This record gives sequence, C-alpha cells and structure tokens, in this order.
Amino acid sequence: MIIMRKLTSLLIGCSLALAGAAFAQQPVEQQSPSKGKRAPEKTHAPQAQPKPNAAKPEAPAAKQHGAVKEHPATKEHGAANAHGATTEPGSAGKGQKAPAKEESATAPEANVSGQKAGAATPSARQQRIEERRKGMKGPAAAKTTTSPAAAPAGAGVAPSGAAAGKQNVQANAGAKAKKPDPQKVQQIKTQHANFRAQPKPQQVPTVTYNQNYRIQNSEHWQGTQYEVFRSYHPEWHDQGWYHSHYNRVELIGGGYYFWNAGYWYPAWGYSPSAQYYAYDGPIYVGQRAEPPDKVIADVQAVLQEMGYYTGEVDGLLGPLTREALTAYQADNGLTTTAAIDQPTLDSLDMG
Repeated sequence: MIIMRKLTSLLIGCSLALAGAAFAQQPVEQQSPSKGKRAPEKTHAPQAQPKPNAAKPEAPAAKQHGAVKEHPATKEHGAANAHGATTEPGSAGKGQKAPAKEESATAPEANVSGQKAGAATPSARQQRIEERRKGMKGPAAAKTTTSPAAAPAGAGVAPSGAAAGKQNVQANAGAKAKKPDPQKVQQIKTQHANFRAQPKPQQVPTVTYNQNYRIQNSEHWQGTQYEVFRSYHPEWHDQGWYHSHYNRVELIGGGYYFWNAGYWYPAWGYSPSAQYYAYDGPIYVGQRAEPPDKVIADVQAVLQEMGYYTGEVDGLLGPLTREALTAYQADNGLTTTAAIDQPTLDSLDMG
C-alpha cells in the first residue's frame, strides 16, 4: 500500500514537471512565426544589414512602444495596432504584406509619435525603415541633380551650332561669289562709249512723282556710302532752281537728271514733257561724271556675261536689272540695295 502511494506521487510529480516544461516552451514556439515573417524586412534593406544578434533587443523595444503584450495570443494583435498591419498567426500572405506597408512614408512617423517619453533610442525596426527611406530617396535625388547638369551642356551646343551655321553661310557666299573678267569689263566699256538709252514705257514702266517717297529699307543700310540713299526724297523744282544749284543737268533716256558728287538724280519738274524715269533714286557713276544710261548699260552687260541678267542691254534701271543687282550683291556679301551704288560698282571693277 505504501509502495502504491509512492508510485502515485512520483507519477504526479513527473506529470507536473512535464506540464511545466511544456508550458515554459510554448511562448518560444509562438514567437518563431513572427521572426519568420520579419525575414522579408531584412531582404529589403541592402544598404545596411543588421548584425545577427541585433534582432534580440527587438522584443524589449517593441514593449516600449506598446506594440507587443505579454500574452502570446494578443502579441500579433498589438503589433497590428501599432503599425496598421495584420500579422495574425496562420495567415502567411498577410504577414508578408506588413513589411511593405511599414516601408511607406507614414510608418516611421507613426512609430516616432507612438514612442513613449522614456524611450532613449529608436528600435532596430525603425532604423531599418529609415535606412530604406533614405535608400529610396537616393535615386530620385541623383535624378534631379543630373537633369539640371544636362541643361547647361545642351545650352552650350546652341552657340557653337549658330557659329557653325554662320560659317556655312559665309562659306556658301564665298562659293557663290563671282568676279567679272577685267578685260571683259574694259571691252564692254569701250563698246558703250557712245551709248544712249531710249525710253521704253511698254517694257519698263515709268515711276511717278511722290514727295513722300523713301527708298525701301534704306534706313537699315549702314555706312557713309549709303547716306545718299537714306536721305533721298524727291523734290519738284523748275529749270531756274536746278541751274542755280547744279552745274550739270541733262536729258537722259527720256528724263532730266542733275549730277551731284558722283551721283545722278531725277530732276523732277525740270520739264513736264520729259519725265520718264525707270528708277526714282540716286545712281552712282563715280567722280568722272559719266552719263547714267551708259553706266547702267555697262553694268547690264557685265551681269549678263556672268549669268545674272537675262534682259536687254537698254541702259534703263528697270525691275530685271534691279533683280540682277540684288542677286549679285547677295552672292558677294554686299548690302542688297538693288541699285548701282559705290560698293557694287567697285566690286564690278567699274569704279
């Protein structure tokens, strides 16, 4: 009988011991799933991986935040209240989504605001989240810093491209530039020694008097050699006035012209019966005071030899002659006046 009591007491003691051991091991087994669920957080932090023993202080830190309670059944529930993520045991998919939500911009601020006043340092979880945020901002910052740097580089190309374009225009102008044969020029001038122009109103219409007329675009012609064109305006006077102001007034090509300092001008009003003018403006002939129709004929013949003028050599400064002058002046880098001026006549070796 005594032996039976001793055996019963021994069995009861063993049972209590086994129950106590099993009860002591139960929280450790329940913590293992949560550790397994935190594994994805470590994989998302390549910038600074924590040391192997850094995960152990995590449980006390969580207690400071009120995220983990002592009872195993409410442990994950407390974590969900702190971080806004559901990590219930047995739901592996939901438990893996929780780290992604903690990486959001609001997770670190929630942890900091929920921290107790007595907490001295942030938890390891907060440090990893902060490091992830810095890692995510890194590429964006690099992107913003590289884009402004690219703008000055692109802006620097424009001046070089403009300069290259200007050089190309100059090269093309130089390639198109044509100079007359000096011997051919002298030959033409000899042939036209006694040239006299005749009015042709059917082929070359006459211009009419307009006291407000100004030569178009002449205000943009720079240089003293173009001053007479900028300041020119028609004037109407009688014969007495012209003879009292100028020494030479002649009938040329159906209209009267007066000569002044190397230029011939239409003498508007000199004779109402002879006022045929193909061009209203100064005509440069040089200091030798050659008649304007002869100089015009010489220029027409030379431009014809060079392929610019396709009309008749008639000594009249009509539309076709002015178009030929414009093309020649443009190809040789001269101011496009569409008139016979000093730079153009010098370029043609007729000055």
